[in-house]
Amino acid sequence: ACFRLLCSLLVPAFFLSGILCVCLVVLLWGVRLWIQQRKKQATSAGIDGKRPLVVAFFHPYCNAGGGGERVLWCAIRALQKRYRNVTCVVYTGDRDATDEEIVEGAFRRFNIKLTHPVKFVFLEKRYLVEASLYPHFTLLGQSLGSVFLGWEALLKFVPDIYIDSMGYAFTLPLFKYLGGCRVGCYVHYPTISTDMLSVVRNQDTRFNNAAFITNNPLFSKFKLVYYYFFAFLYGLVGSCCDVIMVNSSWTLNHILSLWRAGPCTSIVYPPCDVQTFLDLPLEEDKSITEYSIVSISQFRPEKDHSLQIRAFAKLLKEKRLGQQPSLKLVLIGGCRNQQDEERVKDLKHLCEELGVSNNVTFRINISFEELKRHLAKATIGLHTMWNEHFGIGVVECMSAGTIILAHNSGGPKFDIVVPYEGHITGFLAENEDSYAETMASILSLSPEKRLEIRENARRSVHRFSDQKFEDTFLLSVEPLLK
Repeated sequence: ACFRLLCSLLVPAFFLSGILCVCLVVLLWGVRLWIQQRKKQATSAGIDGKRPLVVAFFHPYCNAGGGGERVLWCAIRALQKRYRNVTCVVYTGDRDATDEEIVEGAFRRFNIKLTHPVKFVFLEKRYLVEASLYPHFTLLGQSLGSVFLGWEALLKFVPDIYIDSMGYAFTLPLFKYLGGCRVGCYVHYPTISTDMLSVVRNQDTRFNNAAFITNNPLFSKFKLVYYYFFAFLYGLVGSCCDVIMVNSSWTLNHILSLWRAGPCTSIVYPPCDVQTFLDLPLEEDKSITEYSIVSISQFRPEKDHSLQIRAFAKLLKEKRLGQQPSLKLVLIGGCRNQQDEERVKDLKHLCEELGVSNNVTFRINISFEELKRHLAKATIGLHTMWNEHFGIGVVECMSAGTIILAHNSGGPKFDIVVPYEGHITGFLAENEDSYAETMASILSLSPEKRLEIRENARRSVHRFSDQKFEDTFLLSVEPLLK
C-alpha cells in the first residue's frame, strides 16, 4: 500500500517536472530567437557591403584608472590594429562621462591612443554589482547582480563575440546561450579561489573574513559550505567559456582547478607600458637628499595600504635621529567611488595617529606624466596586497628603476619578482616587521648594489610589454574571430 502511494505521488511529480523543464527550454529557446531577431534588425552592412564583426567587452568600470582598464584599452587597440572588419563595443556603467571623455581618459592615464572609434553602451543598473549593496553574501549578491546587469546589456546590444574583461563570469552563459555569441573572458582575479576556501577553513581573519565569523565555529562551517556552493556555481558558469585568458600563474592554477577547461585556457600577461618607464634615466643615487618610497595601487581594502603606513612608521621609528637622507612615503592610486574616498580619509587618520603625516603624501587619480615623475625619483616601490593576482604596479616600479618590495604571494612571487638570469630583481615580505626590516636593508645597500638590482629588474620586465600582450592576446582570441 505504501509503495503504491509512493508511486502515485512520484509519477505525477516526475511528469510535472518534465513538463516544466520542457516549458523552460521552449521559453529560453523563444527568448534566444527573439534576441537574434533584434540583432538582425539592429545591424547594418559597412562601407564595403559586408557586416562588420562586433566584439563587445563587458567592463562596467571602464573609466577607472586601474590595471584592469589598461588591459581593456590595450586589447581594443590590438584588435583595431590587426582586424579592419572588427567593431569594438564596450558595455559600461560610467554614465557620468561621454564617449570622448572616456577615450581621452584612457590616453591621459595609460598613454593608449586608439586608431578607430569605440561604441559605448551605457548601462543604468551598475549599482547591482556594487559590493556595498550586499553587506552579507557579497559574492553571491554581486554575481546575481551581474546577471541582471548582463541582461540589460544584452537587451541593449547583441554582439557577435562577447568578452568579459572584468571578472563577471555569471554573464557568460547569458551571452552564449541566449545571445548566441561566442564568448571569451580575461580573468584578473578569480571571484572565489581555493586560497579563500582555506582562509575560511583555517578560521583566519582577513579583510573578507570578519573576526566574528572566525571566532565562531558554527559561522565558519556555514560560510565554508556557502563558499563551496558558490565555487561549484562559479565553475559551472566559467566552464561554458570558449576562450579563457588569465593574467598570471597564480590565477591559472585557481581557474584550472575551478573551471576545469584546460584546453581553452592560457596565460596572457597584462600589458605594462614598460618602454615608457625604461626610457627614464637610471643613475646611481649617491648624492640623494631624500629617499622616496612609492606605492601604486587603487585605494581598495585588499591592497592593504594600512600595512604600508604601519611598516613605514616602524621604519621611521627605528631610524637613527638625525640620519640623512630623510624618508618620504608617496601613496599613488585611483579612487573609484565614495567608499574609496572614505578609505583614503581613514588612511590619513592612521598617519596622524602614528605621527607620520608629515612624511606621507597621497596622490589621487593623477596623470600618467605625474606618475612617471614620482617613479623617476623613487628608491623603493612598495606593494602589500596578499595574493595579488598579477601586479601591474609592481612591474611599473621595476621598469622605472625603483627597487621593488612586494608581498610574498600571488603574481609578484610566482611571475614578477623572480630571479632573472640568476640575478636578484627585487624583494618580498609578508608582515609589518619584515617590510620595515627589508626597507631598512634596501636603504643600507651601497648605491652600486642598488643600481645592480635595478638594472636586473629592468632587464626582466620585457616579457610584460605592450607588444608581448598584443601578440599573446591576439593569438588567444583568434578562435573566437574565425
